[in-house]
Amino acid sequence: MLLLALDTATPAVTAALHDGRTVLAESSSVDARRHGELLLPAVDRVLAEAGVKLDAVTQIVVGTGPGPYTGLRVGLMTAMTFGSALGTPVHGLCTLDGLAYASGLEGDFVVATDARRKEVYWARYDGSRTRVTEPAVDRPAEIAEQVAGLPAVGAGALLYPDTFPDARAPEHVSAGALAALAAEKLAAGEELTEPRPLYLRRPDAQVPKNYKVVTPK
Repeated sequence: MLLLALDTATPAVTAALHDGRTVLAESSSVDARRHGELLLPAVDRVLAEAGVKLDAVTQIVVGTGPGPYTGLRVGLMTAMTFGSALGTPVHGLCTLDGLAYASGLEGDFVVATDARRKEVYWARYDGSRTRVTEPAVDRPAEIAEQVAGLPAVGAGALLYPDTFPDARAPEHVSAGALAALAAEKLAAGEELTEPRPLYLRRPDAQVPKNYKVVTPK
């Protein structure tokens, strides 16, 4: 197996290759405004570092968010395009699950990423592989009682120390962790999700009020 992993659900634009046993190569950049510019060069770098061509990839996994609409769709559409061109299966994994897996934490903890608008995308976990709540988007103060006393990982936790006083690394998702989790699940015969985006709210971009449609004469 040669698995290509991609994630653009957070400011981290990240790609990795995994051979079923270990991560062969990984590339990550943090830039919330340049997902489209940075992703393909990241894929080129990991392929070059591993010394393989894209057509050698046999599985693709992509982070499904939750995340902002524009950034998230870059990774999903790229993964789907690769899968269509190569005839390769494309799987989805929740981005929060990748962060949880990378943390290596045991017991109860929270993963929280920055959702902008003074909100976080978050979920609770019981160990690094077991999510116990569905991903949600909320203001930190609104979930303070639910997460009180729990360790938390992710950029969202670091942004709101009053709600998440025990914030820990990693800050952003790693495609290497996403690939390792996917490879582990596939080897165990577990089914991964469809590569469908987890959009938990409407896009930031909205049609202006009182917008007038002008029809050509």
